Amino acid sequence: MPDNHHPGRRSILAAGAAGAASLGASWLLTGCTGAASAPVLPVAARQGTPDRGGTLRIARPPASDAETLDPASALSAYEYLGALYNRLVRIGRDGTLAPDLAESWEPDDQARTWTFRLRKGVTFHDGRAFTAADAAYTLRHILDKKTASPQAAVLAPLIDTDRLRTPDEHTLVVPLKTPNAEFPSLLTHYNCYVVPDGSARSIGRTGIGTGPFKLESFAPAGPGRVTAYTDHWQGRPVLDAITFYTVADMSARSNALLAGQVDLLSQTNLDFATARVIAASDRATIARVENAQWYVLPMLTTEKPFTDVRVRQAMKLAYDPEHVVKVALQGAGTAGWDNPVPPSDPAHIPAHPEHDPEKARHLLKQAGHEGLAVDLYTSSYDPVFTPMALAYQDSARRAGIRVRVRTAAADSYYTQIWMKKPLMATYWYTGRPVDQLFTQVFRGGSSYNETAWSDKDFDALLDRARRETDDRRRRELYGEAQTFVIDKGGAITPMFADRLVGISRKVRGYAEHGFEFDYLGIGLKGA
Repeated sequence: MPDNHHPGRRSILAAGAAGAASLGASWLLTGCTGAASAPVLPVAARQGTPDRGGTLRIARPPASDAETLDPASALSAYEYLGALYNRLVRIGRDGTLAPDLAESWEPDDQARTWTFRLRKGVTFHDGRAFTAADAAYTLRHILDKKTASPQAAVLAPLIDTDRLRTPDEHTLVVPLKTPNAEFPSLLTHYNCYVVPDGSARSIGRTGIGTGPFKLESFAPAGPGRVTAYTDHWQGRPVLDAITFYTVADMSARSNALLAGQVDLLSQTNLDFATARVIAASDRATIARVENAQWYVLPMLTTEKPFTDVRVRQAMKLAYDPEHVVKVALQGAGTAGWDNPVPPSDPAHIPAHPEHDPEKARHLLKQAGHEGLAVDLYTSSYDPVFTPMALAYQDSARRAGIRVRVRTAAADSYYTQIWMKKPLMATYWYTGRPVDQLFTQVFRGGSSYNETAWSDKDFDALLDRARRETDDRRRRELYGEAQTFVIDKGGAITPMFADRLVGISRKVRGYAEHGFEFDYLGIGLKGA
C-alpha cells in the first residue's frame, strides 16, 4: 500500500471563504486568470530563522474513521507521528543513517547480531524515563500479529524475538535469524517510532512518545492539536503548537492556504497549475522537494495479459519516460526508466533499456497480443495520476498499444482499485532504504507487493545482498536487483516527481527528509 491513508469520513475545514483567492476547476485546468504570468516555481522552501512561538496550522487529506496514533498500525495518523515520537535510527538530511534514540549501533562480524547503545536522559511525555525496555517492547509490538503492522512483513523474517535482550537500561541487543548488513536502516520506517513499554492498548489514543510535541487532542479522520514538549531531549521546539485539520480535497486545501486559514498542505503533491497559482499569491508559496514521490503503473502479474513477462517488457519499452515527465510534471521531476530506486540513492544504477516501440511490438506479437488493448485506472485522489496515465497512453500508442484510461472515484480508489485491477496508477514516497524498498514492495508474499510479482531468484538475490558485509559488493548486488525488477517485474515506473508542497509565506525551516519534515525546527516568521 502506498504511504497515504485511505479516505474515510470527510471533515471540512470550517472557515469563511470571503476574500479567498478561489481555485476553480476550470482555472486549474487552463492555468488562466493570472497563472500564465506566474513566476517560475521556487526550487526550495523559504530560508531564514523563524520566530519563537506560534501555531502551525496543517491541512491534511481525508483519513479512515479507524485512524490511530499507534505508529505501528497500517492506519496510523501519519502527520502526527514525527511530532509525537522518535525512532531509534532516522534518516539524516544527507540521506544517510543518523542517531535518534540510539546514539550508536554496531553488528557482530557476521551482521547477525546488532547492539544499539541508547540515549540517556530522555523522557516520555508522561515523565517516565525512556529505557531499553521500551525499545524492545516497540519491536515486539510491531511484530505482534494483533498489531497487523505493515512493517512486520519486513522485520518478522529477520528478528529473533526469543533472543531479543536488554543487558542494561541503555543497551538493546537484537539477534537476527539471518545476517543483514542493512538492518538498522529498516528501523527508519515510520512504523518504527518508539512507544512506551506495555502501551499497546492505549497508545492509539494517548500518543505518548518522546517527540518534540505532546498530544492535546485527536479525533480519528478529524481535527487535532499537539503542543510543545518543553522537556524534549533535543530542546524545546520552535513552535508552541501544531493544529491539524482534515480537508476534503485538493482544491479545498489549496483555497484554505490561499485564504490564510492554514499554513501547510500535508501529503498533497500539487499539480503544476495549482502550484503556479499558489506561488504567485501574496500569502503562500511552494516548497519543492526533489524526487520526493515515486509514481508507478503497477501491472498485476497474476492477471492476463501481464502473467507473460514479454507483455510486461513490452509495456515498459513502449513508452518514453521523458515524455511522461514533460507532460505530467511539466518537467518537475526525473524520468524513472522503470527503476524504483531513486537517482539520489547511493545504490541507484543509471543503466536501463531504452524506449523502443518497435521492440515492444515484436514482443507483443511473440506473446500473441499484437494490437494489445488495456484499461488503465486512475482517479483524482492524486492530481498527477490522470496526466501520467494520459501521457503513457499517448506514448504507448506508437507501439500499437491501445490504452483506455478509466477514472475511478477518489474515496474508494485504494479499497476498490489498488491491487484489484490489472493496471492502475499509484505512488509511494521515496526515502526508503533500498532493502526496505525491495522487501516491502517487490519481494514475493509481501502484503504491499502491489504487482503480486514473485520470483524465487530475485528473493534469493535480496538474501545474498543482506548477508554481504562488504559495502561495495552489497551495493553491486542491490544493483543486480534493480536490473531484475526492470527486466522482469510488473512495475512500470515512469518518473520520480518533485513534491510541490503548499506553505504559507510565513513558514520558515521547512526541511523534508525521510518521509517527514523537521518538526523541531519548523516555525513561523511574525508568529
